[in-house]
Amino acid sequence: MPQIILFSGSANPHLAGAVARELAIPLGRATVERFPDGEVSVHLNESVRNREVFILQPTAPPVDPNLMELVAFADAARRAAAGRIVAIVPYFGYARSDKRGERRDPIMASAVAAMLQGAGVDHVVTIDPHSPQLEGYFRIPIDTLSAVTTLALSLRHRVPQNAVIVAPDVGALRLATRYADIIDRPVVVMHKRRATARATLVTHIVGDVEHRPALIVDDMISTGETIRRCVDALLGAGAQPEMIVAATHGLFLEGAPHKLDVVSVREVVVTDTIVQTFWPKLKTVSVAALIAGAINRAIGPTVDESVPFEAVGTTD
Repeated sequence: MPQIILFSGSANPHLAGAVARELAIPLGRATVERFPDGEVSVHLNESVRNREVFILQPTAPPVDPNLMELVAFADAARRAAAGRIVAIVPYFGYARSDKRGERRDPIMASAVAAMLQGAGVDHVVTIDPHSPQLEGYFRIPIDTLSAVTTLALSLRHRVPQNAVIVAPDVGALRLATRYADIIDRPVVVMHKRRATARATLVTHIVGDVEHRPALIVDDMISTGETIRRCVDALLGAGAQPEMIVAATHGLFLEGAPHKLDVVSVREVVVTDTIVQTFWPKLKTVSVAALIAGAINRAIGPTVDESVPFEAVGTTD
């Protein structure tokens, strides 16, 4: 019997299948059903007793149903006497809720961490969470892999020599610098202020963008509003209308593809942490090898304890 078993939730079976192929193992057999009222039911169709169980399930939209499915998988494995349960959550929903905005607000990142631990999860693996401080809400090991190297290497030969790498806000500066280290292009930072609860305005640009194409990088694309304002500001500053947008997670909510489907945006590149619907400018890069490498690092009696688990997927 194989030492490990990898189950796929319903949120991203294609990625789970790709990871299983990288590991040269079959996916674990399980049945996921939903009752008419929306409740989830999970049944594991093979034994997990004393085995290392990996459950791959991003909590992408719809976030709450996918999160509850992950909890159900973990609880089923715990009650079936699994040896260890590792939740692989390529996109971690609620990671942005890492502090209280007002005195009577929840911190949902903390609540979700408590929920997963209560369900029996022993270890969490995620990729480029929006807030790195997510790690602080877990009492169990959590490893954050990075898709930056995977994305940057896929883009390295498609980014013009005179291009700049653009951080759409100060918070993305460290991310842009990591791209710059691999692609070897200068970094430009956009400064912005919030105009309303849903809109921001770019106030000024730090760096030379005139007559230069741009690679705009971020950890995620949600509504596309931030990226579109960044594109417009770059064009207003004289940048070439030849831009590439790259992000680890492509949520593409509220008409985001339409906002980014402009002549000045040549292509939009994301990973497959979230299942994508095809549109002409979208390119997808797989993180299956990244996740498979992390799983290989985590298992077996021959693991080199001197090498950190997360070293497989990070560039820092």
